[in-house]
Amino acid sequence: MIPFGRALRSQWALDPAVTYLNHGTVGAPPHRVLQAQQAIRDEIERQPARFLLRELADVRQIRMRARPRMRVAAETIAEFLGARGEDLAFVDNATTGCNAVLRSLRLAAGDEILLTDHGYGAIANVARHVAERAGARVVKVELPWPRWDAGAIVETIAGALTARTRIVVVDHVSAPTALVQPVAEIAARCHAAGAAVLVDGAHAPGALDFDVTALGADWYTGNLHKWAMAPRSSAILWAPPERQRDLHPTTISWGYELGFDAEFDLLGTRDPSAWLAAPEGIAFMRDLGLEAMREWNHRLAWESACALAARWEVEQPQEEFQVGCMVAIPLPVRFGTTDEDGQRLKDALLYEDGIEAQVHAFRDRLFWRLSAQVYNDGDDVERAARALEALAR
Repeated sequence: MIPFGRALRSQWALDPAVTYLNHGTVGAPPHRVLQAQQAIRDEIERQPARFLLRELADVRQIRMRARPRMRVAAETIAEFLGARGEDLAFVDNATTGCNAVLRSLRLAAGDEILLTDHGYGAIANVARHVAERAGARVVKVELPWPRWDAGAIVETIAGALTARTRIVVVDHVSAPTALVQPVAEIAARCHAAGAAVLVDGAHAPGALDFDVTALGADWYTGNLHKWAMAPRSSAILWAPPERQRDLHPTTISWGYELGFDAEFDLLGTRDPSAWLAAPEGIAFMRDLGLEAMREWNHRLAWESACALAARWEVEQPQEEFQVGCMVAIPLPVRFGTTDEDGQRLKDALLYEDGIEAQVHAFRDRLFWRLSAQVYNDGDDVERAARALEALAR
């Protein structure tokens, strides 16, 4: 067995001259998965029409001679997430999944979409677009700070619910803060108040061990190309049967009104290889040891955060159980406080030091979102920390 850390870099196509500590931003599929994807592409090109029109998806126009390939792949991914294949569809990314849900809503004037300030900016744009067209409004609640206490998060969101709240969008793992949020508890409180819940799980599949059906959400979308080792771009949208009838993709095509799977599986001619190769990403992780991978990533993130918080004399804003495979480390004020400062540090790290790392501003201070994978080790983190210190000087 190849040990985790630098020795595992050979399994990826990553530039060996760059210290890559930003796995969560756009993912990085290993060689094995990319090879599986290319084999699928090669198979498509041998008989494109047969593959794409007769074998890929069932839109009830021809009699399928075998199980549709999109459904076979969906069943594998659904099993990994604790769901049924018929309740899971593939989408390009979590933003696409959120678009499908929010743009399928039938909102009335005065209705409210509730977001948190830890949400992803693109999703806030979608919510604003949907609300403006319906005469509804977006309400954004600020989660507790400087400590991200789990109980306080639930109570803060519950306290922002009103009789007009139609849907709450909550992140499973927050993009700006890397915070694992108590989505099951949030969903229970929202449902008690009559509000539906959409979970943006952009950073959760593969990174966290969870059963999507047990979270109690009305819809769940999450990327596979970040932590589940799938090729880009590949994500899922899950919905229980009672939420599927009024749920439509943003592109309406041949599957319209033919069922959840038919609507999402065939949206016109496109390259399906990323979704069809996604099960290979799951197989890769299982062969390496899924729980061992998660433990390595969690230990590297959490122990690095604790050590650097002490070294830089900053407060650690979260508890260990709120950290998955990545962590947001507050930077001292001398490093900067603005988005411009964060971009300057990111660029300098990459172009001057050969380090890819995510640094951004949140609530008027900078955070380093340490997003390490099993090809990283403590030496990578230390190199980045020293480079940041040198840039701050």
